[in-house]
Amino acid sequence: MEAIKFQNTVHHDRILIAFIFLFVDLSLCSPSQTQGELPYITSDVKEVAGKSFDYIVVGGGTAGCPLAATLSEKFSVLLVERGGSPYGNPWVMEKRYYGFSLIQTDEFSSVAQDFKSADGVRNCRGRVLGGSSAINGGFYSRASEDFIDKVGWDKELVKDAYTWVESKIVSIPELTPWQTVVEFGLLEAGILPYNGYSLEHIEGTKIGGSIFDVWGIRHTSADLLKAANPKNIVVALNATVKNIIFKGNGNASERTVKGIRFIKSDGTTDQTYEAYLNQPKNCTSNGDVILSAGALGSPQILLSSGIGHREHFKKFSIPHVVNLKGVGKKMKDNPSIAVLVDTNPQNRLPDPPQVSGIAKDLKFIIEGGIIPTGFNATRMPIAAKIAFPVSEGELKLSSTDPRQNPSVKFNYLADENDLDDCANMVHLLERVAKSESIAFYLGVKPQNNLMTSTDGQRKFCKANVRTYYHYHGGCTVGSVVDNDYKVYGVKGLRVVDGSTFLESPGTNPMATLLMLGRYQGVKILREREHV
Repeated sequence: MEAIKFQNTVHHDRILIAFIFLFVDLSLCSPSQTQGELPYITSDVKEVAGKSFDYIVVGGGTAGCPLAATLSEKFSVLLVERGGSPYGNPWVMEKRYYGFSLIQTDEFSSVAQDFKSADGVRNCRGRVLGGSSAINGGFYSRASEDFIDKVGWDKELVKDAYTWVESKIVSIPELTPWQTVVEFGLLEAGILPYNGYSLEHIEGTKIGGSIFDVWGIRHTSADLLKAANPKNIVVALNATVKNIIFKGNGNASERTVKGIRFIKSDGTTDQTYEAYLNQPKNCTSNGDVILSAGALGSPQILLSSGIGHREHFKKFSIPHVVNLKGVGKKMKDNPSIAVLVDTNPQNRLPDPPQVSGIAKDLKFIIEGGIIPTGFNATRMPIAAKIAFPVSEGELKLSSTDPRQNPSVKFNYLADENDLDDCANMVHLLERVAKSESIAFYLGVKPQNNLMTSTDGQRKFCKANVRTYYHYHGGCTVGSVVDNDYKVYGVKGLRVVDGSTFLESPGTNPMATLLMLGRYQGVKILREREHV
């Protein structure tokens, strides 16, 4: 009776909040959209081929767009994106089509690119301006204070960078009926306290921010390009970077970057183009090629450029440039388990997560949604992930064609600690999925037949492990890049994206990757002021 009484209290509060919302200008719940137009965007690679820029950012994704926009305040920037534009594509831009981009994929042009890890788990990566922020659930939540402390970032600059992003593309969501029910289910399962709306990564149940506005329009990282100096930036779409170009041999202990070599994404690998870094007389103030191609793309480009473990290059006849053994190592993907609470596919409106349950000292993250499994069918999963897995794997080249996915193995649940955590997580997940709140919404009788055997839970985990799409690593700080995200042994090359993370921050990494692009951009601008 206590649980039911608590639910009713929350229910009455929700009705009151909903009533208040009717009399509030909805614009207060949406970001103050960035004034200005998008910068010059071209899909004709010949327009940028042979030209020079102060900075070249490879990957117009979650981190790459805010990074390029920030650098353009004072320097010329070329932003290179292998995919096309998200604008005008309803599967990307409209909330009602959430998830559709993940079920309609092809080899070279779809906005989501499928890949299957060597573990046999299906996964995907963004291939569009905006990157994964154009295909994900749009849930926005910051990293924990502990994460910020561990990576050693400037807290004031972190706060400013988060705020910069949030003022432009983040909204306070209005909960859908299903998200309200999920919220009740999380509370009923004991994921407390109730934190209401919060962008902070804290224990309990909360409503997060969203990059979908109140009208159901998605605001990807590409929208941050509206904050760029349009005179200083060019965005090249449908251009896939093949490798980094280096200057002559130079100092044997440190190679210097000259530019990039790329192809048309729908062309052949034999027809290549080049773009270069400006070479000012003052060599101490040169710009950089900055890889923001993601946890698969950035290590893939480094390996394709001869940067990595010496033994890796013999198979592909790639000249070895720098012996960095950490490239492609420490690949992690948060193990996830999902249970379906509906009995059969229905044709419901897709519903991305707006509520999150954070439990067990931030170790377990639980969310629910409605996802399409076909163009006329949806399912209702409740899914959970382990936030700090111990198990890790490796990424390797599978082809010299930069459009092909590299080979990656994450070794899900290989470590016994991960398997134990998964068993405990399944117990909590079941309590949410079989809560009275969810049963009442679905019109079924509550089920109390929870798995009680730890051995049964462990077997269930091994048989049903999946991805939460938060894979990271491959170019980690301290192994491949230093604290300024500069690649060891190479002058004029940085990596700024999720490949540098040793763990995935927050409920999901999107907010922190958006912040990181702005953060590193500001840091570079400040560094250049003092040169």
